[in-house]
Order: sequence, then structure tokens, then C-alpha cells
Amino acid sequence: MTDVRSFIDEHYHNFNARELKRAARGYEEHLEAGGKMMVTLAGAMSTARLGKILAPAIREGLVHAICCTGANLEEDAYNLIGGDKYEPLDDWRGMTVEDEQKLYDRKMNRVTDTAIPDDVMIDLEGQLIYRWKAACNSERSDTPAAFMLDALDDEELKPKFQNPEESWLLAAKEASVPIWTPGWEDSTSGNTFAACVMKGEVPHHNCVETGTQQMQRLVRWYLENCVPEPGIGFFQLGGGIAGDFAICAVPLITKDLKLEDVPAWGYFCQISDGVTSYGGYSGAVPREKITWGKLQPDTPKFMIESDATIVAPLIWAYLLDR
Repeated sequence: MTDVRSFIDEHYHNFNARELKRAARGYEEHLEAGGKMMVTLAGAMSTARLGKILAPAIREGLVHAICCTGANLEEDAYNLIGGDKYEPLDDWRGMTVEDEQKLYDRKMNRVTDTAIPDDVMIDLEGQLIYRWKAACNSERSDTPAAFMLDALDDEELKPKFQNPEESWLLAAKEASVPIWTPGWEDSTSGNTFAACVMKGEVPHHNCVETGTQQMQRLVRWYLENCVPEPGIGFFQLGGGIAGDFAICAVPLITKDLKLEDVPAWGYFCQISDGVTSYGGYSGAVPREKITWGKLQPDTPKFMIESDATIVAPLIWAYLLDR
């Protein structure tokens, strides 16, 4: 059997297949020229176990920063400590409202074709609450990702780890890859934090950095890493806040901070199954980003209209030659 790289080179010649191959080669050329790569994760990439390929990609130096939703942050951790309790839902497209209610009654939370039990979330919740309280008492403030990684360091959780080599969170920690989580409140752990403050279990909100504080961290990181050329690439899985937040670092630097001679993103690839449409996020095709100063006319740009859980593993496998 041929390897993934040879298979793609041999058979991917047109339409989205060719765009996939061109994007993979562009990604490789960007890194070979000394560039770095920001990866943004929307949707349910962690529930889809993207860590199986993302973790080795991080360890092999293909990823240098991650911006993800709160759900992707926590669901990699949930899978790490409780993946054996997940239930696959093979007929998820045919489920009735009664089927959904039965899952609810069993305290199972559906993410498309997978059901995650409440108790997996609760195991992690206690570790996070303890750390939020301690941070408030010491007047410490940190990112959602920092608290999550700290919790995974706890000796009580480590015996529960399943396939830690597949956790992109652990890989990111090992490789010192920074993680940003805009809109963290749109997640189970974010909801838990808000509830804990409302109930008085956590004294106040100040221990977890806001989105604007995280943006400040991102801008500083960008300025420290965007030179020399070709700078930092942008590999976007899905749409939404994970991509929108991160890519805005450049116009913030040039338009708001008014810093000159700061390069735009040096490579751009978006993988989304959403087609361009009026009013839809997917309508923001790559060339539109030129008008905001996020990309330049000569920036390598790729848009693959397909399922990111299919395309991203193929691209990373191409680069890893697996």
C-alpha cells in the first residue's frame, strides 16, 4: 500500500482535491522557508479526536500556536480522562426527539455522532474549581488554557489518562505551544465558572483573563514571531470566533496600534464545509481579507470546501509523510 503523500500526489488533481494538495505543499514551503504556523480550531474537532494527528504534528514542529473554542479546549481533556465512556451514535442522522430525550435522561450529552457522559465533565470540574479559587485568593489571573493544563498536571487525574499521546493539549504543553481561547464562556467549563462566581464558590471573575486580555497576549506573541519572512501562517479549521479572533491581531497592530512595517499573515488556508453565501461567515473568502490588511495580494491563499475532520488529517499526514 502506498503512503498518504504519494497517494495525494498521484490522485489529487482537480477541484477540492487539488486545493488540498496545493495547500499542503504551501504549508510545507512556508515552514521550510522558516515560517511558523497558527492553527485555529472551531466546531467539534477535539470530539472528533483530531488530536490523533494534531498531537504528532505539534511534536514534529508543524504547529506553533493554537486558537480554539472553549469546547475544543475542554473536549480534548474530556477525551483524555474519559474517552472509554463515550458512546458512538451510528444512526445520529435518524435520531428522534424521543431518542434525544433518552440521552438527556441518562445524562449523556450529544455532539453530532458522539455522546459524552456528565461524569467525565464533573471529574475535571472539581480540579478547575479548586484552581480558580486559589487564583482568586492569590490575585493571580491566567488564561482558560493555563488552568486546564494545570489541572491535567494533577496526580489524581493522571492515572485516568487514556492514550495521552493522542492529546493535543499535552503535546502543546510539551512543545510550549501557546493556546488562546476566545469566547470561552461558550463551553461547559466556562458555564461552570460563571455559575461558581454567581453562587459565591469562586470569589470573582478576575482570575480568568478576558478576551481582550488574551488578545493582548496574542498581539505580543505575533510581534515576537512575525519576522523574519515568511512570518506566521494561518491554518483555519472551520469558521467562527477561533479564526476571527486570531486573524484580527494584524489589523489591530497596524490600524489601532499604528505600528508600521509589520507583516501580514504569511500563508492562509481555510477548511470549511460551508459554501459562500449571503450573510454567512463562509462568504468571507480569503481575498476579502486583503481589504482588512490581514493578507497581502501575494499571500499564498487556499480555501478547501470540505469537512475539516477529513481534510486536516490528510494535510498533516502529507507533511508527516504518514
